[in-house]
Amino acid sequence: MFHCHVCGSGDARAEIVDEVFNLNGKHVLVEGIPAKVCARCGDKTFSRETTERIRRIVHGHLEPTKSVPMDVFEYV
Repeated sequence: MFHCHVCGSGDARAEIVDEVFNLNGKHVLVEGIPAKVCARCGDKTFSRETTERIRRIVHGHLEPTKSVPMDVFEYV
């Protein structure tokens, strides 16, 4: 049973998402992650297995599939 920790909704849909993670000041993008996405607020939730796989991907010794430039803006 899904329960959104942000808005409390019980309605979610399964989606494949991309997510940027901050690892000690370095941003990495992981593409194609299976997630449950809250139908009300859009918050993404990953299963324990998915979270562990993401951890192994970004902290392991794999080479990135590709690198992309990223524009950075500061909210002033």
